[in-house]
Amino acid sequence: MKLNFLILAALTPFVAVAQDPNFTITGKIGNLNKPAKIYLDYSSDGEGKTDSAELVNGTFKFTGHINGIASSRMTLSREGIRDKEIYATGTGDVIYVSFGKENIHISSADSLYNARWTGSKVYDELQAFDREVGPTVMKVHHNANVTLSRATPEQQKDTLYFKELDKKVRAYRKSRGEKMTEFARKNPDSYFALQALSELVSGYSMKPEAAMPIFEKLNESLRLSYTGQGLYKILNAHTVTATGAAAPDFTQNDVNGKPVSLSDYKGKYVLVEFWASWCSPCRAESPNLLKQYAAYKDKGFEILGVSVDSDKGKWMEAIKKDGLTWPQISDLKGWENEARKVYGISGVPANFLVSPEGKIIGSHLVGEALNKKLAEIMAD
Repeated sequence: MKLNFLILAALTPFVAVAQDPNFTITGKIGNLNKPAKIYLDYSSDGEGKTDSAELVNGTFKFTGHINGIASSRMTLSREGIRDKEIYATGTGDVIYVSFGKENIHISSADSLYNARWTGSKVYDELQAFDREVGPTVMKVHHNANVTLSRATPEQQKDTLYFKELDKKVRAYRKSRGEKMTEFARKNPDSYFALQALSELVSGYSMKPEAAMPIFEKLNESLRLSYTGQGLYKILNAHTVTATGAAAPDFTQNDVNGKPVSLSDYKGKYVLVEFWASWCSPCRAESPNLLKQYAAYKDKGFEILGVSVDSDKGKWMEAIKKDGLTWPQISDLKGWENEARKVYGISGVPANFLVSPEGKIIGSHLVGEALNKKLAEIMAD
């Protein structure tokens, strides 16, 4: 048994126009050599990039350009297989850090997870923030999975052992949420106050009415930043997407690169279905969606799949594997998907049912709730 979690701030890799480098990360991890690789996925002001470097006697180097403070994921794979480290074991050598336009050095005798960072004021501020509010969700789950991997055969068969471990994880998470709220209130000039508020809204389901007063007291530059404006959209989405409101229009490309807009489906009932290839609950709902689509497609019902994926190959593979036959679109920005922000989605799966007149008539309809609603409106 493993404790799984969703990465709440998905990174968006793509190739960008070359710009003058304004950060450097050098490192030394033991004496590792090929095929060992370090992978760096980072995002700044909505622009995501990915890079990799082979280790030569443990050394590596990255240079790049960022617009502001970058959120990043670094992965060390001794086999040179990034996804195996990230998704397969739950105890992979993966860290989530922030850095700025700096010259940074990383060093460790054995692993990336235990590496020491020097030369980054942003990283130091992040560490101070984590010391104040508690370990990140990723660290808590990493440590829990390490504990599980070291459990005796008897412990791995003991349901009470798992319940106690799960209880500790939940307690850590609850404590972090409370402390992040307090941090955001007391540190309106800190970049990590904005990050804390973003995490509270997306990962802890903090209500907009609770988050907005804190947001409004943040430093103006933070509120007007890319991250701040994205959060503002989410906090206002509860009014924008209320039942009876006009569904916000948006346009994204389908799998063939053709622009598709929600307004293209005016005159039909359309279910705007937010999902992702990596989302197990989303994929579990596919069979039911297929049944409903088959039952009502010829009666004026459509589904518009909106993916928050960043990897086009995995997105298309999931469409094919699940046999999804309705239109699929994405801007391939991952969790930075613009439609997700406008609709205030804090997790997937999520959906909105739109009337032929373009009004929202239902939301977050899954399984039997969706079936009942469709049977009701399609009978009219």
